[in-house]
Amino acid sequence: MSAQSKQQRHSRRKVHIRKKLRGTPERPRLSVFRSLKHIYVQAIDDLNGRTLASACSLNDAGVATTGEGGKKSVSVAVGKAIAMRLKEKNVERAVFDRNGYLYHGRVKALADGAREAGLQL
Repeated sequence: MSAQSKQQRHSRRKVHIRKKLRGTPERPRLSVFRSLKHIYVQAIDDLNGRTLASACSLNDAGVATTGEGGKKSVSVAVGKAIAMRLKEKNVERAVFDRNGYLYHGRVKALADGAREAGLQL
């Protein structure tokens, strides 16, 4: 058995998660990407292959990139931002795609922020 790199293991997890999740116009897939400094989220309609909304900590006006709570508080703000943008488009529910990351820390904080803003995950 050959040793897999960290990236290969992450790719395998992504594939196994994506087999089970599909986004629709009424219930899009919230796909999370986490870099060392920032966090990004997209609401994707897989049936039509379109991105309905997106939010990130990089250049969104309502999201402070650093602050008191650090990266977790930024993730909560990004979650609230994506929920507000989806509510403007009359979308109340979504499927959460953690994209191979553990449901912990910043990823969990983003999901909790979206739930606080009224999105059903």
